[in-house]
Amino acid sequence: MANSFRLTLGEIFLIQLIIWLVIWISNPYVASLLTISIGIMVFAVLIIAIISELIERSKVPRNYFYVMAISILAILVSAGIYWAVEKTGWL
Repeated sequence: MANSFRLTLGEIFLIQLIIWLVIWISNPYVASLLTISIGIMVFAVLIIAIISELIERSKVPRNYFYVMAISILAILVSAGIYWAVEKTGWL
């Protein structure tokens, strides 16, 4: 019997946030490039998916759209946390 392993949206957000913060701490330059490029790509895919879903319904679960939105939010929050911590001088 196979066990079903599912992450909640909050867990997905926290995992992504931790990964992004590790990237920001290890190399801010690479993190800024990744933040801009991946952020724009995920946002574009989300917008195109929403538009195509409005035009014609598909069998894509609603959770997909939430995960994409959380991915964008994790990118922005991690950049904001790093910027705030850097400005206060903790790093």
